[in-house]
Amino acid sequence: MKFTSRHTAALIGVALAAATLTGCTEEAGGGAAAAGDGAACDPADVTLVGQVRNESNPYEAAWLDGGDAFAEQVGLTQERLTYDGDSTRQQEQISQLLAGDTECLVMNILPNGDSDTPPIVEGAEEAGAYLVTQWNKPADLNVTDYDQWLSHITYDGVESGKQIGDALAEAIGGSGGIVALQGILDTGAAKDRFAGLEESLAANPDVELLDDQTANFSRAEALEVTKTLLTKHGDDVKGIWAANDDMALGALEALQQAGRDDVAVVGIDAVPDALTAIQDGTMTATVSSDGPWQGGIGLAIGYCVATGELAAEDIADDDRAWFAEQFLIQQDNVADFVSPEVSEDDFACDNLFSRSQGAIS
Repeated sequence: MKFTSRHTAALIGVALAAATLTGCTEEAGGGAAAAGDGAACDPADVTLVGQVRNESNPYEAAWLDGGDAFAEQVGLTQERLTYDGDSTRQQEQISQLLAGDTECLVMNILPNGDSDTPPIVEGAEEAGAYLVTQWNKPADLNVTDYDQWLSHITYDGVESGKQIGDALAEAIGGSGGIVALQGILDTGAAKDRFAGLEESLAANPDVELLDDQTANFSRAEALEVTKTLLTKHGDDVKGIWAANDDMALGALEALQQAGRDDVAVVGIDAVPDALTAIQDGTMTATVSSDGPWQGGIGLAIGYCVATGELAAEDIADDDRAWFAEQFLIQQDNVADFVSPEVSEDDFACDNLFSRSQGAIS
């Protein structure tokens, strides 16, 4: 297995074989890069853009770091965009991009919510830009109906939500009350992860969900929500399930302020502070989706098509919308993720879909 963390994101920039990523010529064209005029882009003419909500979230900052690392590999610079969780601002940023030169524009986008994805996709399709999205899209929006929308990557949120739910149940001895911190409710990630918690609760009937509140994937909001929940439920709270690590870390801060060291906490994303907390025993578990890899792979897919190394029509339908590999992290294996091994060929054009766990049904 291949692991990546923000701590080692810069190491991803190991140069790949020149023939893999820069030996892309017009003769190699014929994919979506040919949608406009039949010619592949010169690698030097490709514009790389990564867009996430904000860099105060360590996972999303790591995503952009991974995009920078890939860009460096191919001699380019990634434009880093953030929209602070504001859907209107996200759409405005993308509209500005699509109003410019889009012939060799590659975008790796985290839509703010499911409902934000359709206008992004339609805009890229009309402008001829190469688009990869991650995490959020409506279930009935099909990537295969579009030419410029090359791929959508997500993770089995039901599985990860259940994994940390089961780890939490085990940590509290199989019984007791827990509270849940949900993410942004108009996102597939938040919905699926909470569905996974519900599956875990069904499998662990002596664990009781005392309450659930949204904290919008925010550490600051989670701090305040957790304070409220601890006041409301007191010593009945034995565990806290958080839909991401940022909220888990906010919950840990609230517990510290309350003088509570008897509450197990789990999250998702494997951000550095969460890994440290798992190492020192203050946090129970997290799940890694490898933010730096996400930041690089979305750009790599677009780059390989734009430069003609990969023909868009040769991307298998199962790789147009797919689940990527994820990893449950607890104290017994956290060291593997703090100091991971980094594969040199993760972003090679012939290796783009190596982490696929299957198509999104």
